[in-house]
Amino acid sequence: MKIEQLVAQIKKKQSFLCVGLDTDLEKIPPHLLNDEDPLFSFNKEIIDATNEFCVAYKPNMAFYEAYGLSGWKSLSKTISYLNENYPEVFTIADAKRGDIGNTATRYAKAFFDEMNFDAVTVAPYMGKDSIEPFLAFENKHTILLALTSNEGAFDFQTKNIDGKELYKEVLERSKTYTNSQNLMYVVGATKAEYLKEIRRLVPNSFLLVPGVGAQGGSLTDVCRYGLNQDVGLLINSSRGIIYASQKDDFAQRAAEKAEELQKEMEKVLSRSFA
Repeated sequence: MKIEQLVAQIKKKQSFLCVGLDTDLEKIPPHLLNDEDPLFSFNKEIIDATNEFCVAYKPNMAFYEAYGLSGWKSLSKTISYLNENYPEVFTIADAKRGDIGNTATRYAKAFFDEMNFDAVTVAPYMGKDSIEPFLAFENKHTILLALTSNEGAFDFQTKNIDGKELYKEVLERSKTYTNSQNLMYVVGATKAEYLKEIRRLVPNSFLLVPGVGAQGGSLTDVCRYGLNQDVGLLINSSRGIIYASQKDDFAQRAAEKAEELQKEMEKVLSRSFA
């Protein structure tokens, strides 16, 4: 998907919401466990109920890999369902891959060619030759981990090395990579105070922002510092939406939570782009 198409959807839906599909058999409504494919059944109902309020979905690979072959089949059915029924929606494989050369290329082919995701999350630690194989795919996007929402982010990402925090070095160095226009960045909502400086370094890039909702991040703070001329934000909410209920009304309750966030986003957009 081209960035222009994503921006058009944001404007049309007045939303920059990404719904995280962190689907866990221990948390989905018990009545779905009798289905042939409970993971897919849950995802399908969540997608059908929430798609009018969001512009992206982000399956977290760990929640499918944990179930072995059956989990991969559920993931494959989920992305196929999205691409066939909601092709306007941006899809993100939250895989956090990071390896070099041919291995990186194979990871990229798996998510971009085989499963037809629009984007994949990638760890930057191994440097240029672990990132550029992903960037080589036309109209596909590599979402680089820059400043994450977890407590352990302070272990390395904000450490000052030769006068510069490591996350800033990641941002600046990544802009020199071939096809860097295909980069997006992960910035946690719990690190909203850093967004002003991040926007100075990558003013035109989209930021994927997890941590709003269950992790305590503030939508208001993220938007205050993170918006750019194209909106430039994908705010992810996972648990706060998909596990709003464990009863028969789970899809309806998920839709209500997604709509709540969409309405907040609509207000932000009306104020910022009036």
